[in-house]
Amino acid sequence: MSMIRDLRAAVRPSLRKSVAPYGNEARSTYDTTRDPSAASAVVDCAVYRDGARVDSPECLTPLEARRRVRRDGGFAWIGLHEPTEAEFSGIAREFGLHPLAVEDAVHAHQRPKLERYDDTLFTVFKTIHYVEHAELTATSEVVETGEVMCFTGRDFFITVRHGGQGSLRALRHRLQDDPALLAKGPSAVLHAIADHVVDGYLAVADAMQDDIDEVETEVFSQTGKGAPRGSDAGRIYQLKREVLEFKRAVAPLRRPLQLLSERPMRLIDPDIQKYFRDVADHLERVQEQVIGFDELLNSILQANLAQASVAQNEDMRKITSWAAIIAVPTMVCGVYGMNFTYMPELHWRFGYPMVLAVIGAVCFGIHRTLKRNGWL
Repeated sequence: MSMIRDLRAAVRPSLRKSVAPYGNEARSTYDTTRDPSAASAVVDCAVYRDGARVDSPECLTPLEARRRVRRDGGFAWIGLHEPTEAEFSGIAREFGLHPLAVEDAVHAHQRPKLERYDDTLFTVFKTIHYVEHAELTATSEVVETGEVMCFTGRDFFITVRHGGQGSLRALRHRLQDDPALLAKGPSAVLHAIADHVVDGYLAVADAMQDDIDEVETEVFSQTGKGAPRGSDAGRIYQLKREVLEFKRAVAPLRRPLQLLSERPMRLIDPDIQKYFRDVADHLERVQEQVIGFDELLNSILQANLAQASVAQNEDMRKITSWAAIIAVPTMVCGVYGMNFTYMPELHWRFGYPMVLAVIGAVCFGIHRTLKRNGWL
């Protein structure tokens, strides 16, 4: 054990300063009422017993919630928004959270995952929010991402949210209106958050479908003089970037949901585990949509570039055709401009009009031939 402590101290010295290991230290040293800065990240803190929220005359601190759970039973649900290491260190020590999970929760920018630390499950979800825009441009932001980290214990549930979107307040109220479900404990909250996040994916996928349909219609409807010259390529590429961001949130979540729905876990109620299968099915649908978006955008981009190439070829044919027509008078005038003594019809009164007539006739014939062949 001493070797493990020495190794932990060498690898994560900065983390040990802010998050004490959950050992034999007295956890009662944390008190948010004496440290207002530590409570600034707490959005909501409540104790639930038999599916109902235990009312309190004043807002509970995490320490008070922990004491009430130990004394009367139930579980505590603590919600935090972008806490710093100093703000989260006391809560982590009080609930015995692993330093590695705490570090991930504080610094964010994590892939969706599920990790088990002793009697705690650490789950990361990527939240996706569709950004409304009047017109899609090459710089439009289509999706905005955030993160929700969940610590699931036997008698507590802690959420750490990052990003301006993805508030869980409405979800908390909705769960409080369903005491039978909330009575299942922290695993019911974990399922509700997973279901909430994946439902958000479905809504974003439907909205992005409209943007892709709009771009597809514009690309294939512009023909003739209005043929695109690659102007839509920037918008298509921007959509591909946003789809890639969407894919990074959806694809890694597949494995955690499979584990939650298929593998028995001590911290997941068996009745709740069945509901994770439905969430996993919805995620599969979203993933198929995202893959389809990526492939469709590839096809649209290739079609747009092909149309731009065809338009450029048509321009080159027109330029070449007019160059061929202009070459006739250029050649004839160049010959007569050499001022030789003996030139055809040089001293004939009608020589000048005849040369102009021959030039016009030849140019007209070339023009008719090129136009009949579709070059002009």
